[in-house]
Amino acid sequence: MTDGRIRLLLADDHPVVRAGLRAVLATEPGFDIVAEAATAEAAVARSALGDIDVVLMDLQFGRGMNGAEATALITARPAAPRVLIVTTYDSDADTLPAIEAGATGYLLKDAPPDDLAAAVRAAAAGRTTLAPAVAHRLMNRLRTPGAALTRRETEVLALVADGLSNHDIGRRLHLTEGTVKSHLVRIYTKLGVNSRTGAVAAATEMGLIRR
Repeated sequence: MTDGRIRLLLADDHPVVRAGLRAVLATEPGFDIVAEAATAEAAVARSALGDIDVVLMDLQFGRGMNGAEATALITARPAAPRVLIVTTYDSDADTLPAIEAGATGYLLKDAPPDDLAAAVRAAAAGRTTLAPAVAHRLMNRLRTPGAALTRRETEVLALVADGLSNHDIGRRLHLTEGTVKSHLVRIYTKLGVNSRTGAVAAATEMGLIRR
């Protein structure tokens, strides 16, 4: 931060969303919107210049790198800016990779302007802010770790939901078909189901995967 001001990078592939974020944050005292990025790759490159304190990062970009991958690259650098995820997605398949990648906070795009500004200030100070729905599910994972899907299980189930076969899932995730089947058996047990369709339906209802 320079003279106590928080320098921001807005990373989202939708110009209307970036304009909306700019309109909200430009009215906040102490914020400087330094740059915008329409791709995750551009966000990674721009954040490396050393004049950004907080990156507001979407998760899904049209093509190429996604927001979680960009977050991992940004936060891996020395003296890296903080990354605050601002997205419409709140499933475990979205939140877990982003948090594991080093995101400081995770907000949904329907958050009130005051909450967004507070989350930016918290991120700049190194404090975590989570959307209530995300925080609730993370707490449930901590309380019942045996029933929670692992990140790999979530990835497998998300691909099942996309209609991929065990063979195709294995190719996508670089796993053997037998390993995929083992993951599915554990998924069925944790969700209390006995079929791929049942697992997808239960996981969708619980917010574990996005449909």
